[in-house]
Amino acid sequence: MLRFDNNGIYCRQAGIYIDPWRPVDKAIITHAHSDHARWGNKYYLAHHDTVPLLRLRLGFDINVEGIGYNHSIEINGVQISLHPAGHIPGSAQIRLEYKGEIWVVSGDYKLQHDGISVPFEPVRCHHFITESTFGLPVYNFPPPQQVYDEINEWWRNNADLGQNSVIIGYALGKAQRILHHLDSGIGAIWVHGAVANINTVLEEQGIELQPWQRVSPDQNKKDFNGAMIVAPPSAIGSSWLKRFEPFSLGICSGWMQLRGARRRRSADRGFIMSDHCDWTQLNEAIAATGAEHVYVTHGYKSVYAKWLRENKGINATEVETLYEGESLEGNKEEIEEL
Repeated sequence: MLRFDNNGIYCRQAGIYIDPWRPVDKAIITHAHSDHARWGNKYYLAHHDTVPLLRLRLGFDINVEGIGYNHSIEINGVQISLHPAGHIPGSAQIRLEYKGEIWVVSGDYKLQHDGISVPFEPVRCHHFITESTFGLPVYNFPPPQQVYDEINEWWRNNADLGQNSVIIGYALGKAQRILHHLDSGIGAIWVHGAVANINTVLEEQGIELQPWQRVSPDQNKKDFNGAMIVAPPSAIGSSWLKRFEPFSLGICSGWMQLRGARRRRSADRGFIMSDHCDWTQLNEAIAATGAEHVYVTHGYKSVYAKWLRENKGINATEVETLYEGESLEGNKEEIEEL
């Protein structure tokens, strides 16, 4: 039912693409990260909570329609519904059924509950398209609460030493996850402009965050006294950071599982926090779908597809796409806010 072509993942029967990487007439979007939601499509379909994020990032004049989870629509005989992916607020898996054949495009997803996203729900299917950003056994992430406790302890210790704390996470999703779990009793919380823009949209949708303030260009350095500053990866190494000196730099990423990742980014602390699945989560999710055919996209796709074939007896194939997974670099929206 689905095929991969030069524009993305295509359902010919419905005449619609899922997360296309080139402009098309009709697109279903799994979530609002820039490698999955690109500008130029004539029509967008996404979860209700993703619609305002798409308007913020792609333009308020885009032609976009929102639907809820588990709500089914029919296009040329294809039943299409969206189901929680647990990746970020509004993220969805796309289920397509035609003549008894079921495909699920997972987009990006995770099984760990982050406190701000609707948790992942497995969907039974015959064909499952999965990412593999952290598709190696070395990636086994700690319990989320352990990481939140480590972040607050680090912040508290820095404040006692007269230092500010700058913590790095994606402007959409991870930054709000951090903000939701910070202990505001330790001190003031400030955020980068790119994070502030997303915060405003998500708070309007009912996402609860700790009290925060936006850093302005003319901010007085004295305003930051043992504060926590939440910023995107694009802020690393920028002149924007100098106003917070003296500060300790922490990075939240699944890549912090690897020795040397923190050192290469000149960070003082690395916190193992990802909005993608680790090795165990990937295997649990795929098993729960019951899929006989699995298509592995970005990440360790060749290694992971081979492992599924040899160890699980699944017909697994690696697929070339333009999805990026998790990176420690800034994206266009974040850089423009520096």
